[in-house]
Amino acid sequence: MRVLKTVAETRPAARALKASGRKLGLVPTMGALHEGHLSLVRLAKKQCDAVAASIFINPKQFGPNEDFAQYPRSFERDRQMLEVEGVDLLFAPTVEEMYPQDSTTFVNAEGISERLDGASRPGHFRGVTTVVSKLFHIVEPDRAFFGQKDAAQVAIVKRMVRDLDLPVEIVVGPIVREADGLAMSSRNAYLDASQRKQALVLFRALRAVEAQVDKRETNTNRLVNVAKQTFAEEPGARVDYIAVVDPDTLSPVDDVSKGALIAVAAYVGRTRLIDNVVIPAKK
Repeated sequence: MRVLKTVAETRPAARALKASGRKLGLVPTMGALHEGHLSLVRLAKKQCDAVAASIFINPKQFGPNEDFAQYPRSFERDRQMLEVEGVDLLFAPTVEEMYPQDSTTFVNAEGISERLDGASRPGHFRGVTTVVSKLFHIVEPDRAFFGQKDAAQVAIVKRMVRDLDLPVEIVVGPIVREADGLAMSSRNAYLDASQRKQALVLFRALRAVEAQVDKRETNTNRLVNVAKQTFAEEPGARVDYIAVVDPDTLSPVDDVSKGALIAVAAYVGRTRLIDNVVIPAKK
């Protein structure tokens, strides 16, 4: 596995991997890798001839009072994990490499970027779309792999790709969970033992909503109330949002019979966690 830190090195190396019509997959990450990331690498290995990954903790998607400085950093461990999985190229730039000092250009998917996490974290998705567009231009992948846990990010990146006619296919891998249902996240490392148990309320709330959908409940307000009742049973968690939206536009829906994304975000201690479930359209 080649580890490259500059755009000048990475672009020709990625193009060489695509030589003779070979398909190149990209798995963008911020490091602190876990099984969720590795599942995307394995998916990329199945679908592509060569795989590139990136590790870059992107300051542009963190707000002024968020956890950029504290975000887990474990580069050598991450590098070894990616090498074991058979990644061909790892792009690991510095902040200065990605954002020259006089850099003033951003990419923003207006409207959709202000929904869900974008409402709670102003400017967050502008940072995401900016860095992802840069990675797409640098690596030029045929396919890029993202996790369903970040459902809002997936919708926004897909919108950016569509609107800017970027020649990349977005592939979404399923949420990978711990044995007890907690969605894997790099931020889970912040949780102590007590908070780790409290964090399970996100999954319980989603399961409760799914159970009502299975009983043919389709009304959004009633489904949201079911989730609220579940969260009320766990005082250690503070709800940020419970949303029932169209999975492509992130706009609210009144009825889930045509399919919907049920998304939740909550604080456990000082750690903000997200989770979601997709409700398929009724046949």
